[in-house]
Amino acid sequence: MSPYDKKSPDPDGYPDPSPDEEPLALEVDWTPKEEAKAKRKLDFIIMPLLTLGFFCLQLDRGNIANAITDNLMEDVGITQNQFNVGQQMLSLGIVLFEIPSNMVLYRVGPGKWLTLQLFLFGTVSTFQAFQNNYGSFIASRFLLGMTESGFIPGGLWTLSTWYTRTETAKRVMFFYFGNQFGQASSKLLAYGILHMRGVAGKAGWFWLFVIMGIFTIASGFVLGFFLPDSFKNPHSTFLPRVRMFTDRELHILRSRVLMDDPMKGKKKKRIGRAGFRKAFTNWRLYVHVLVTLCNNGPQRAFDTYAPSLVNGFGFGQLSSNALASVGLFLQIPTSFAFSYVSDHFNKRGPTVITGLSCHLLGYIFNRGFTELNGTRGAKYFGVIWTQTFGTFSHPLNIAWMSLTCEDSEERALAMAMVIMGANIAGIYGAQIFRSDDKPRYRRAFSVNIAVLAFGLALAIWRYTDDRLLRRKGRRQSTLGPVKSQSRSQSMSVQDSEKTGTPPVEEQRKAIVELPK
Repeated sequence: MSPYDKKSPDPDGYPDPSPDEEPLALEVDWTPKEEAKAKRKLDFIIMPLLTLGFFCLQLDRGNIANAITDNLMEDVGITQNQFNVGQQMLSLGIVLFEIPSNMVLYRVGPGKWLTLQLFLFGTVSTFQAFQNNYGSFIASRFLLGMTESGFIPGGLWTLSTWYTRTETAKRVMFFYFGNQFGQASSKLLAYGILHMRGVAGKAGWFWLFVIMGIFTIASGFVLGFFLPDSFKNPHSTFLPRVRMFTDRELHILRSRVLMDDPMKGKKKKRIGRAGFRKAFTNWRLYVHVLVTLCNNGPQRAFDTYAPSLVNGFGFGQLSSNALASVGLFLQIPTSFAFSYVSDHFNKRGPTVITGLSCHLLGYIFNRGFTELNGTRGAKYFGVIWTQTFGTFSHPLNIAWMSLTCEDSEERALAMAMVIMGANIAGIYGAQIFRSDDKPRYRRAFSVNIAVLAFGLALAIWRYTDDRLLRRKGRRQSTLGPVKSQSRSQSMSVQDSEKTGTPPVEEQRKAIVELPK
């Protein structure tokens, strides 16, 4: 009997198990009904709060695309290429502070850090309303990127600590619904808010920044009151004495996670050198980062200029924002369908490959339709298709990548790496659509096709590697007993005759013929 067996007559007489042995001491001492109830409560607390935070982030990050249809560039006094530089500064701010932000989150916990971030980037977003020249535009975009850095990987890491591996992909996709819904609804909200031009003598984009920034700050209070920190500290930041879960619920939730992945119980106070070495020498993580670079650069560029593209087809200036939201709303059920297949059927690689293929096809449509005259319906279809399939390959790729991580340190750094990749993609993506290429943007769409094709090839390579690894694992599990028996029973025919044991050749034959 194990000294850590819970059925021992005197379990208190033994020391607590070490972190490596703790999962061995766990057993399922709850009913499926209890687990379902605890998990449902977890979903109703964690998922809406993280999704709300992502929704706010996307509102504040993406409302600039809507502002440019209300003469933002002319009012501030910047050109299109200078606007692109501002978008690069946003991504640069995120990249520079992504890993430091995630290290702070790892140290202080998601409850405090994610709440603080909403207050910070909500405040910066609000004060974007007062920009009046190129310098203030550049500074506000960089500060917004700096304060937003770490929120997305922090949210992803938080999900990975509360849920089992088989549940991760669906929750990651739900988390990204906040991003997608923020992208879509921001354009509809902008259609109404931008009509406030002239109120108090201010431009419509002034009110766009103020209203959405204040909404983000208010949402920070929501996270502060309700977002629990961790299993060890199941309290919110503003209500440190109020427990979100009962002891029984915490036992069930924590035990199921540790039994699924024992390494999740080995969280340290800080990430050490070994954790950095492990994450930064795992070449498979770099493949996932490169896939993100290839998918998100074109997507970021297209999302920024989608309302302007629709406006260029001959639609009204402000109504273009509403029309540019249609594909983003269609993306939500499409994303859910792909997420369900990825999670339920464990098709991580195929769903990413299919998503990238559809995204690539969108730019092929756009490049071909630019040569058509007087067919704004076909051109608008190209925009809708690209928006529908443009984003969700990224969270699916993240869920796929998270399965390659062995512990919480590597997972935290991997999340930061892949989100850094997404924002590095924003740096080069900001310069894809340039003034000397409009209105047809032939060069921009051709660049996007080439970049997506490379990303698709990387995803196929990674999927092939996964299949080879699984095949190798099955072969080792099959041949392992054969090798050990061959070594221990390797004897001559004469020895076998003395002992009455069959010769080695006959043993091997018998082992090979065992039913699989």
